[in-house]
This record gives sequence, structure tokens and C-alpha cells, in this order.
Amino acid sequence: MSILHTVNKSPFERNSLESCLKFAAPGAAVLLIEDGVYAGLRDTTAVPLIADALERVKIYVLGPDLKARGFAAERLIPGIGVVDYAQFVAMAVEHAKVQAWL
Repeated sequence: MSILHTVNKSPFERNSLESCLKFAAPGAAVLLIEDGVYAGLRDTTAVPLIADALERVKIYVLGPDLKARGFAAERLIPGIGVVDYAQFVAMAVEHAKVQAWL
């Protein structure tokens, strides 16, 4: 059973991402939204956590949330995908469940 995990909190303020990745099964998808997009940025303390997770799960950021915070896709850790709202909806439909980590 495939799960889409969404994380909307910064990894520098909460442990939502760490908890999510602890429970995300291989092959799951993790979508970083709202302040969660900060976890996808290069040159931060979140890089080792994300790099390790990319070996077993797919990680995406919501492009409009990234842009709203003043960042371009070029600032992301390699291997992270960027999706728009339509792709977010498609991902929610494609997966058996959606789990929000607040």
C-alpha cells in the first residue's frame, strides 16, 4: 500500500519530517509543502536526513510554496522533484492514502 506523506513544518522548528521519514516505507512519496520546503534546500543541516531518505523514498516539493518563500528549484538538493498543484492532486489520487505530518 503506497502512501503519500505531506510535511508542512520546517525541520528547523519541528521534528515532523524526521518522524515522517522514520515511518515512511520504501517506495513511499514525501511531499514538502508550506514551510516544509525548507527541508529540501541545499547547504542546510537537513541535507544528510534528506539524502539518506532519497535512497528509499521519493521526495518532492510544492513549487508554488518554494517560490512563495523566494527560492528557485536550483536551490534544491539533487533528487528532489518539484510539483505544481495539479500534480499534487494527481499524487493524492495515485496513492492509497495521504498522511499529513503536522
